[in-house]
Amino acid sequence: MRSGADLELVHVTKRYGDTVAVRDVSHVFKGGSYVCLLGPSGCGKSTTLRMIAGHEDISDGSIVLEGQDVSYLPPARRGTAMMFQSYALFPHLSVRDNVAFSLRMKGIDRAERDRAAGEMLELVDMGTYAERLPAQLSGGQQQRVALARALVTKPRVLLLDEPLSALDPFLRVRVRAELKKLQRELGISFLHVTHGQDEALALADEIVVMNNAVIEQAGNPRDVFAAPRTEFVARFMGGHNVLSEGGVRYALRADDVRLGPTGRPAIVRTVEYQGAHVAVTAEMSGTEILALVPEATFFSDPKNPGDAVGLAWDEGRLHRLQA
Repeated sequence: MRSGADLELVHVTKRYGDTVAVRDVSHVFKGGSYVCLLGPSGCGKSTTLRMIAGHEDISDGSIVLEGQDVSYLPPARRGTAMMFQSYALFPHLSVRDNVAFSLRMKGIDRAERDRAAGEMLELVDMGTYAERLPAQLSGGQQQRVALARALVTKPRVLLLDEPLSALDPFLRVRVRAELKKLQRELGISFLHVTHGQDEALALADEIVVMNNAVIEQAGNPRDVFAAPRTEFVARFMGGHNVLSEGGVRYALRADDVRLGPTGRPAIVRTVEYQGAHVAVTAEMSGTEILALVPEATFFSDPKNPGDAVGLAWDEGRLHRLQA
């Protein structure tokens, strides 16, 4: 496999009539990195991915891969490969033939494409399933076949459109670890669209948060989570409260909020046990504040809805948001 190449979006815009799906987006995705495009439905993340793949035309701007403008090249000539959310496996073809299909379309002889398909299936631990049909596989196995099919063309950038959404929660966690391991082994760029914050935090070298057709914030996962730039990012990433003090808005991590007999007066509204911690929502002067309390701490002095509590935090933990 070739090493990952820098991918650059230069003032990329996508319009559908009067609707702007992606607005003047510029960003450099570093080669060999695992990037998650994160945001709510309709924010423009999947449209951005499809434009990079060549499945959507751009309205303005350029898409540059390893110094070459690929904006108007067909998908097969861009150096990218896309793994779709639905996997889109051919039901009448064997696993091997599904993986080899794009090579068959390029006119590569049977022996060579079978060899390449076999190599990819071994890479994703599916070599023993080469003769099976997709219907004979579990969801996780189908996902691996789709991944092998995308990788068989030896792309410089692999594009993944919510690849884990069809899996159950337990399998999703296992497969995302496999994706990260595979990306590191291959050394190519993975660009992964998701609306799952936990998924992005677990996988990404860089998180790109989109909202209303633009990039709201980009950075390494810890920076995006711990230092959100805007109120939207703070709320969307979760685990934060947004407070207004003296006309300035701040983000405050929920695990920095303490419950006790002293502090700002509040009334407990909800209590939710979440294993390692307990999520307590309390109303303070008309504002709901979330506190993530360590399990042992909470049960040493448990609270119930309707109880009066004090809320406290270190002022130095407040993170100022952009207006």
